[in-house]
Amino acid sequence: MFEGLRFKHWHASEDDNGVVLLALDREGTSVNALSRAVLDELAEIVERLAIDNPPGVVIHSAKPSGFAVGADIKEFVTYAEAGTVQENIENGQRVYENLARLPCPTIAAIHGACMGGGTELALACRYRIVADDDTTKIGLPEVMLGIFPGWGGSARLPRLIGAPDALQAMLTGKSFNPRRAKAVGLVDRLAKPDELLAEARHFIRRPTPRPFAQRARAWATNTWLARQIIAPMVRKQTAAKVRKEHYPAPFALIDAWQRGGSDINQRLKLEARGVAKLAQTPTARNLIRIFLLQERLKGLAGKAEHRIERVHVVGAGVMGGDIAAWAALKGFEVTLQDREMKYVEPAITRAQALFEKRLKSPAKVDAAMARLKADVEGAGAANADLAIEAIFENAQAKQALYATIEPQFKADELLATNTSSIPLDELRGKLAAPQRFMGLHFFNPVAQMPLVELVRHDALDAASEKRGLAFIKALGKLPVPVKGTPGFLVNRILMPYLLEAMRLYNEGVPGPVLDREAKRFGMPMGPIELADTVGLDVCASVGAELAPFLGLELPQGLEGKIQDGKRGKKDGQGLYAWVDGKPQKPPVDENYTTPPDLIDRMILPMVNEAVACLHERVVDDADLLDAGVIFGTGFAPFRGGPIEYARSEGVAKVRERLQKLAQRYGERFMPKAGWDELG
Repeated sequence: MFEGLRFKHWHASEDDNGVVLLALDREGTSVNALSRAVLDELAEIVERLAIDNPPGVVIHSAKPSGFAVGADIKEFVTYAEAGTVQENIENGQRVYENLARLPCPTIAAIHGACMGGGTELALACRYRIVADDDTTKIGLPEVMLGIFPGWGGSARLPRLIGAPDALQAMLTGKSFNPRRAKAVGLVDRLAKPDELLAEARHFIRRPTPRPFAQRARAWATNTWLARQIIAPMVRKQTAAKVRKEHYPAPFALIDAWQRGGSDINQRLKLEARGVAKLAQTPTARNLIRIFLLQERLKGLAGKAEHRIERVHVVGAGVMGGDIAAWAALKGFEVTLQDREMKYVEPAITRAQALFEKRLKSPAKVDAAMARLKADVEGAGAANADLAIEAIFENAQAKQALYATIEPQFKADELLATNTSSIPLDELRGKLAAPQRFMGLHFFNPVAQMPLVELVRHDALDAASEKRGLAFIKALGKLPVPVKGTPGFLVNRILMPYLLEAMRLYNEGVPGPVLDREAKRFGMPMGPIELADTVGLDVCASVGAELAPFLGLELPQGLEGKIQDGKRGKKDGQGLYAWVDGKPQKPPVDENYTTPPDLIDRMILPMVNEAVACLHERVVDDADLLDAGVIFGTGFAPFRGGPIEYARSEGVAKVRERLQKLAQRYGERFMPKAGWDELG
């Protein structure tokens, strides 16, 4: 059928029944990202299929990594810069629509990651079959990039599975696992991974019609009346989670769906125009930049291998226990040490809950629990490939521990500290092998926070650093290498924000007002709620370490609360009272007037410290700094990070705002060294 045609990214063959097997295998890459070249070849193939009309077509991936990860984002950036987004979206829509109109039956055979444009390719097929495996995920996560599905996803998915399930998937970016996809009607059949293609060929010859209930629900939730009823409800629910001026994409998606009628061409036009408009917004530019930075962080280890099988964690408190649990969850053999078993048991209990939540299967939970062993005697230190110290923040105590465990180490064993603020030059002084010592600074809660700071010092060798970066990647976390100065990167930038918020709180600004205004700026959580969540004792400890270095003063009132056992969320009482894990924020007097410079007082100290960190080369460049602060603190992602925020606001203007704050409130706001370098 394809004699004389050569393709770089697709491989075509026929089985004994004449069914065409079309394998996507983008040349020179480990994953299938859908570039213009890939789509152009597909267009040529579809044109030939329309003429030859085979008995069926099976589209699958030749990559072990999965079906397709979506559009080529770097290519999309070039379209946005050239102003050709709509043209290229419409091209992709035409290719997929021609595929959807083929007279022969088509089926997408999906394994592994099937995201964005890959899912839209599958939606353009008549049927879908997936490998019933934990690695199989199907989703439309474009909203995470500040846009929404543009190659027919928003036009087709609601009509296939019904508006409620489709909108929830597209508005959250959450993916479907195989069984959920089958339940909602996104896929027609599940198959064993090693039988996927055989099942696809069988199904395409003898397709099973979708259940009537699924088809009826899909129709009923997309009628004109249903769209006018559902859209306002979904819009209100979305507005309760994100602000339209910060994240316009979810609202644009709802509008496009509400206006879309029964004609697929009309729905595709609305989709293309909506996505093209969103692509020009600062939010989309920043979120796409963050996505690319995330990919950069994942690649920092290069091809280095961590060579770590066994991990020994010393300190079974919240951080140490949760680091140990996460490592066991990710397949490492872990021993957890503390002074007595009574300190280890709570960590084991938390680990059990984590495994049950994440792994579901009792057999997998049992296997993870078997990988996590209590080790009060500390015997695991001698057999580990990596030892992680996670005891309390005291340099002398940490050094005493190193003196005890380092002599037990086998050759090439790495030693890491989870210190959140103590300079590594201070900690490494008496080590026999400082070249294999580093900081691995996790953030609380470990299971949710994606960032780990790999903390450097002058004696750390490059090979050990690469092993550390590879280990972080194996944990499913994002590494950012930082200099071992006080507070490293994230805590150093976060602390001025928290301390200024506490100062404002002591000046009489209500906690709920501080939290509300911070969230209005785009922070995921307000500073008062954050201080309670982290723990006032932790804030005080880190603050005591950093305040002299940063030239700041600790606010009054923290020590008294800590001594009274009111450390925040973990005690049920802190700056707020906590009930069932939620803060009980007192009402604010309706006549209260928010100070006009409140946001600047909280946010600009972070920006100022970020500039100082960049100047001092705490990180290698501004992109890594922005990535670290976003993934480590949740700093308003749509703003692109503190350095990007300063540049977008105007470096000279932000500097001037700091100078005005310094004149009014004191020297702590004076612009630090490095502003001239931003240009």
